[in-house]
Amino acid sequence: MVTAGVVLLVVYVGSPKSVSKVSEVEISSSSTISTPMNSTYSWVPTSTTIESDNTTDEQSTEETESSSPDPSELTSSPPATEPNSPFSPSEPTPSPPAKPIHAPEVYPAAPEPPNTGANNGSIPRVRPLWGLTYSPYNTDGSCPDVNTVAAQLQKVAAATGHIRLYSTDCSQLSSVLQAITRNNIALDVYAGIWLAAGPTRMQADLDQFVAAAKTYGTGLIKGLSVGNEDIFNGMSEATLIGYINQVRARLQAEGLSGIPIYTTEQDAKFSRALVLVSDVVEINVHTIFDGYFANLDASVQSVIQRANHIKNNVAGGKPVRIGETGWASAGNTGPSPLSLANEIAYAQKFKCAAAAAGFEYFYFEAKDAQWKAGAVVSEQNFGIFNAGFTPKFDFGLLNNC
Repeated sequence: MVTAGVVLLVVYVGSPKSVSKVSEVEISSSSTISTPMNSTYSWVPTSTTIESDNTTDEQSTEETESSSPDPSELTSSPPATEPNSPFSPSEPTPSPPAKPIHAPEVYPAAPEPPNTGANNGSIPRVRPLWGLTYSPYNTDGSCPDVNTVAAQLQKVAAATGHIRLYSTDCSQLSSVLQAITRNNIALDVYAGIWLAAGPTRMQADLDQFVAAAKTYGTGLIKGLSVGNEDIFNGMSEATLIGYINQVRARLQAEGLSGIPIYTTEQDAKFSRALVLVSDVVEINVHTIFDGYFANLDASVQSVIQRANHIKNNVAGGKPVRIGETGWASAGNTGPSPLSLANEIAYAQKFKCAAAAAGFEYFYFEAKDAQWKAGAVVSEQNFGIFNAGFTPKFDFGLLNNC
């Protein structure tokens, strides 16, 4: 995603984010296609075409729409609006299957979100998403206080039961655990340690993780990702494995060995060596950066196909979880048409397909990342909430499987 065709490299040091690139991906022994490295195999259409204008991120600076579009727009292809590694699915990309019939997952009712304005009434009590990535930074990049975090998490808890953090900076893990505990918010936490800024930052994150876990207990902490897309961003596999082993040894010494430890990496970069040191195989898959676009169904099925490839050919029986996937409501990633209508449609189709395939996932992301100063427009507009934490659409639309 976070942090991560057209080739685009954006590296953010010190603040978690996703970056996107393009690589060659071998789909089968008889076909090779170009696809973004932080995302899925590019699905090459045979006859489908779309209409789009090729407005670039530099040209598009409009604010993300704040109101829900008409449901009839969800399958349209609005104006195009940026830019993962070589694994081969065991079978060619199929035609999009019929939508599965799947009852929405029901969680205990979360506390009523505060009435802060427009669209709060659009958050349903049936939480439509398995998980969401959550970066709490204020729009100007500063750190929010615990009351701000609590207000945001009360809204997030109406959309999902699980959140993924990327770091512990800004005391975010402590603030999240404190907010959940004090307000009885129905959320599980999957924490993160940020590696891209080097060993000093890594050690600070680890120290803060240990302190937070000892202060608030480990009951809410369901996992710890050591890094995010670090192999993709140039770290050696040996260095990453060293960090994972260091974190595991520290938690064992601190009496915190019951927490699953793993890394999160683009599926193409998740090697068997990483599997050996990870309790969970967590992969980021973003078809939004693919060099070809046929339709949203094909984009979603490509994500599931790649996740199944990792499950069947790489994971060695360990659980596979999708750490990031999503669709931006504005910007330009290449041929994929970015709009609010297509963000809604992608989220709904992906949620249903992931549930049918049995994958846990963290949808990317909770709020628009306006705090990513200098980032391209698309990178700032993946949220299901806008930067002010108002829902961008009626989340009830995601329950229509």
